Amino acid sequence: MTEPTQTSHNHSLLEDVQGVLFGATMAGLGIVILTHLGLVTGQTAGLAVLISYVTGWSFGPVFFVLNIPFYWLGYSRMGLRFTIKTFIAVALLSVLSKFLGTQIVFDSLTPWTGAVIFGMITGAGLLALFRHGASLGGVGILALYLQEKTGFRAGYTQLCFDACVFIAALFVLPLTSVIWSLLGAVIINLVIAINHRKDWYVAT
Repeated sequence: MTEPTQTSHNHSLLEDVQGVLFGATMAGLGIVILTHLGLVTGQTAGLAVLISYVTGWSFGPVFFVLNIPFYWLGYSRMGLRFTIKTFIAVALLSVLSKFLGTQIVFDSLTPWTGAVIFGMITGAGLLALFRHGASLGGVGILALYLQEKTGFRAGYTQLCFDACVFIAALFVLPLTSVIWSLLGAVIINLVIAINHRKDWYVAT
């Protein structure tokens, strides 16, 4: 008996809209959990969270501004469609992280539980964005650009950046908070590594 073959199809506009909205909302909820617990994460979002802790500025505007330099790289490397979707996703996350913070109140949430939930829902949100041709911008785009230009692997660039973010976090947050933050970051990467496979999902 032969296995059924998969045929790829393009996402419709409606499918892309719901996918980007879902992804940005899940990531926004993740940021609410993260900042409620005083934790941090990697990538550009992690840097924005740290800056917000140190300065008292809201995460959303900081995250939006930090992403601005990366859009040209995104356009050069991934094309206009990807860049537009990414810009929309970043803008949505910047707004939703603030809005959801006014709508959700946690009476009790332990750091380890919050870190696990943050990792799972943020990973799901990123998967949705990736599968609809978008991202949350930032260092991921730079990493792909450097890999193309220099041959230095994108994963190593992201790893180096994340290491810098977590080292900086040691000067801002208690050690236990950094440890729980690492747990959340590990879970995000596991969710993406296990589930983001082209042979499992063939729509574009």
